[in-house]
Amino acid sequence: MRIAVVGAGGVGGGFGAALAKAGADVTFIARGAHLAAMKSAGLKIQGGRGETHVVPTQATDDPKGIGAVDVVLFCVKLWDVESAGEAIKPLVGPNTAVIPLQNGIDAAERLLPILGPKAVMGGVAQISASITAPGVITQVGTFMRMIFGELDGTRTQRGEDFLALCQKAGFDATLSDQIVTELWMKFVLLASNAGITASTRQPIGKLRDDPDIRPVILAAFQEVIDVGRARGVPLPADALGKIVEFIGHAPPAMKASMALDLDRGNRLELPWLSGKVVALGRELGVPTPTHGTMYAMLKPYVMGKPA
Repeated sequence: MRIAVVGAGGVGGGFGAALAKAGADVTFIARGAHLAAMKSAGLKIQGGRGETHVVPTQATDDPKGIGAVDVVLFCVKLWDVESAGEAIKPLVGPNTAVIPLQNGIDAAERLLPILGPKAVMGGVAQISASITAPGVITQVGTFMRMIFGELDGTRTQRGEDFLALCQKAGFDATLSDQIVTELWMKFVLLASNAGITASTRQPIGKLRDDPDIRPVILAAFQEVIDVGRARGVPLPADALGKIVEFIGHAPPAMKASMALDLDRGNRLELPWLSGKVVALGRELGVPTPTHGTMYAMLKPYVMGKPA
């Protein structure tokens, strides 16, 4: 199976390396020092699941040289969705599956007018990993899961084929017929964890059992659940319990990627996380005071460290 990974950071690099080791023909689309390191010394994944070194690594900054592929793992930052979507058109053939694995809930919606409804699937990535040096990705903990499916809920051969490859690669994978619900369940978790770990500059292990902070975390989760239900998303009755159980088992050192970006002085995905919760809440008449506060606190850093 031919796979293109667009954006070889913690998500794209982690999953792409596992698929390459399983025998897939994987090409990474990246740029800068990270691309140069991959081309010269390969891509190394280290951390909780051990070490994987993909040598040689197929990597480029030009999608036009790759041609049509079977699957595109679309892993760019949320502010790059439209420009990257235009750039990957040469990768998309008649049956190509483009699986966005971004944070947030609207990447697939934003890709549909660019790539067409047949190409775009929905996807959820659950992994805590980031670039720690050019050509090197470090994973926190061992949890690594991908959920994907057709936006209309049908079960297709391309989905089945990719599921089989993921299972061969050794990470947890699910082909879902309710991918919109899955996207929102991740959004409940991620938007809240991103806001909390970034606002406090602390990993989840120092926050989840603190008697003063835990109620704030629970309130943030509940606000996103309320917004989702007001929008008509079929979230499970025990959505809050499932999310709380998940963070109870998360690696104590885990920080959301936005919190890591804040630590490094990088641009933040804040407008598509707490900012999106606030905007949808305002539109739907749902109060979101916790996310509103986190958004306001982090807004000065949205374009990186203030001058």
